[in-house]
Amino acid sequence: MKKTLMCSIALTLLLFASCKEAPTVQEVGTYDYLEITTADAEVVSRFSASIRGRQDINIMPQVSGTISEVMVTEGQRVEKGQTLFIIDQVPYEAALKTAEANVKAARASVATAKLTFDSKQELYAKSVISEYELRVAENQVLTAEATLAQAEAQFVNAKNSLGYTVVKSPANGVVGTIPHRVGALVGPSMAQPLTTVSDNTEMYVYFSMSEKQLLALTREHGSMEAALAAFPKPTLELTDGSTYEHEGYVESVSGVIDQTTGSISLRAVFPNPGELLHSGGSGNIVLNYKKPDCIIIPCIATYEIQNKTYVYQPVDGKASSKIISIEKYDGVNYIVTDGLAVGDIILTEGVAMLREGAPVLLREDDEQTVATIDQTDVIEE
Repeated sequence: MKKTLMCSIALTLLLFASCKEAPTVQEVGTYDYLEITTADAEVVSRFSASIRGRQDINIMPQVSGTISEVMVTEGQRVEKGQTLFIIDQVPYEAALKTAEANVKAARASVATAKLTFDSKQELYAKSVISEYELRVAENQVLTAEATLAQAEAQFVNAKNSLGYTVVKSPANGVVGTIPHRVGALVGPSMAQPLTTVSDNTEMYVYFSMSEKQLLALTREHGSMEAALAAFPKPTLELTDGSTYEHEGYVESVSGVIDQTTGSISLRAVFPNPGELLHSGGSGNIVLNYKKPDCIIIPCIATYEIQNKTYVYQPVDGKASSKIISIEKYDGVNYIVTDGLAVGDIILTEGVAMLREGAPVLLREDDEQTVATIDQTDVIEE
């Protein structure tokens, strides 16, 4: 019995050792591949944009009072100097009359003071009065003249205030919303303007690019001025999906980077002869530009780990991962900016399921479908 048990144990150990030493046969996958070449690419980039009039002028009252007349309607085109609103003029007309009367009184006081001074000079010459009395008379003239100057200044101020009751357009443009109507009390300290006049003959369209994109453009052309000159003509995609019929041009770049978004604002200018565009609208700026000699690979040939993009290359019959830098192209392909060179080979099939070091065959070698790996690659259990 004891001998039989020992034989069973020995046989079990022998079988286990045999299993341990047996090589593992692993099937080698066959994959499509791509040999890297270069081609010219037409890159289309879209940027969210906001539309503003060339001039959006908030019309604020410069005097307080109630609105007595609204002379325009919303959306009306107005000319520079055209009357928009009239604020109650009665108190300002009264103030102007008072200021005018004060000026007349001050002028009379000046005339009287001068007559007194002339008389004092004659009496002083005859030694009838002292020099002190003469100087007092002279000072009275100076005081009267100062009072006149003050009255004249008040008159000018009253006249201007009366003029401010007629609110005029400072530029050609289109009237915006009118939140305040006849009878509303308005004043210089109010938060909301009487209306807005927008010059819509040309429209400013603002959009933002990342700091990285702007640096790339600047380095490519040597300076910001050269980059602006070489900028492609932008087109404007409207909110209904249509493309605005007129091309624009990029006019300027902001000198300050937004710290919260890391982006920088650019301004494009579009003509607006049909007044289709309105201040406050939105859309997308579309830029089309050609990049020569680009490396273009399909998106399915890549995978991402921790915001880094990888491809697999066949190296000595095994999959070897490599980090690359990319930029989006057309939704199906990427443009590779770093990591690959002409003549390199990458796998384009089953990349998501591959693992580092996995044995691979290229599709043209599909007559070899199975291979036995070396003993050094056997995983012991």
